[in-house]
Amino acid sequence: MHNDRLSLDAVARHVDAKAEDYCALSDRIWAVPELAFEEHRAVQEQIAMLEREGFRITRNVGGMATAFIAEFGKGGPIVGILGEFDALPDLAQESGRTEHVPTVKGTPGHGCGHNLLGAGSALAAVALKDALEAEGIAGTVRYYGCPAEESGSGKTFMARAGLFHDLDAAFCWHPSVVNEVQTTSSLACIQAYFRFKGRAAHAAAAPHVGRSALDAVELMNVGVNYMREHMPSDARVHYATTNTGGNAPNVVQAFAESLYLVRSPHLPDAERLFERVKKIAEGAALMTETSVTVQITDATSNVLPNKALQEAMYENMRRLGPPDFDEADLAFAEKLQKTALTEEEILASVKPHDLSLKTKVLHDGVLTMPTREEVMMGTTDVGDVSWIVPTVQCHTACFAIGTPFHTWQLVTQGNLPAAHKGMVLAAKAMAATAADVLRNPDLIARAKAELKERNGGRVYLCPIPEDVTPDDLRGKAA
Repeated sequence: MHNDRLSLDAVARHVDAKAEDYCALSDRIWAVPELAFEEHRAVQEQIAMLEREGFRITRNVGGMATAFIAEFGKGGPIVGILGEFDALPDLAQESGRTEHVPTVKGTPGHGCGHNLLGAGSALAAVALKDALEAEGIAGTVRYYGCPAEESGSGKTFMARAGLFHDLDAAFCWHPSVVNEVQTTSSLACIQAYFRFKGRAAHAAAAPHVGRSALDAVELMNVGVNYMREHMPSDARVHYATTNTGGNAPNVVQAFAESLYLVRSPHLPDAERLFERVKKIAEGAALMTETSVTVQITDATSNVLPNKALQEAMYENMRRLGPPDFDEADLAFAEKLQKTALTEEEILASVKPHDLSLKTKVLHDGVLTMPTREEVMMGTTDVGDVSWIVPTVQCHTACFAIGTPFHTWQLVTQGNLPAAHKGMVLAAKAMAATAADVLRNPDLIARAKAELKERNGGRVYLCPIPEDVTPDDLRGKAA
């Protein structure tokens, strides 16, 4: 099916026609930030708008009250556009300020720009639907409302439920400080609680009858830190002590808990490293005569890049060009850089891309696609989607160069005009590339052949154990 009526210019016009409404949606989500699995307001706002656009809504998918699918059209090809909308704890911040001024201390904030991510993806889906409808072209457009990316891996649960298996291609984006097609892979991860149980005792009168769970937590941490010398240099292990057994020093703690996050560029390597961490935990329990239980709470696969789709998206981004930032956008970004960002932060944000960008305040170009694939030192549940269906992502400049993610400096920019402009560019890039898929069966075939080659023909296996449900994770956003 070749149909040139789904041109880049036509799709872009449909995005522009609805952009104001979806920028307003992004701002409403920014104003009421909600943590993982609790994004009820954001879901209601999106569903209301998508229903008005004629999308069929399926709620509570994948066992999650804040996961949904909005669908328009019928028959193939079927394209999916992924949205996120969860916030982060303790990042409340007033908009447009260059100093830390929380709206309400201790409350969440959109420190990763997911208010923009969800609204921008919904805008792309609606614009593509409008283009199909205007030209009478067959095909199905789905918007996936995906909760809990920050903590909980909502897409991984949706993948486990088989919600992506009939897609021909999937599209996503992330707000950033640069404009580019994402060509990197990511780190697979496994996160788990290690809970040690001992025996309480009076620490002075009868310490010998106690068995300290806190000692076990500390010995496990020591053991893992010694392991770092003997694990692959591109793997990562992080931990937090989440329960010390209380605040009384004259008690031998009967219970203590730590949370570990193990990452590696490939899921099998992460699984092997996790088994080593478990053995260290068992050793700590033996040394302290305590017992340990392990509960996996989160896991994601590494992203499988798809060059066929990347090249199509890059061509669209190249033709679209960067966001049209004005003097006010540049002035605020410059002020933020001078008052709230360090030279080290600016350098760190451009080092993976192009060091010459360190002299700019907002990115005014589109980065060329690198010839060599790298690994992003981060994790995303988009990885699980990419093992099932050819998947492509882009980044667009929504924030001042140097802005660290998961900080108030990002939150303060999240509803400003510059962020809206980056979001609209992402919507155009995703919708235009999805249109390429809908009108070009050869592109679908090449993308699927590449996926089969990259995954070795393996059937997708969800890294989250079957006995772990979203209900187990609710309220544990971190």
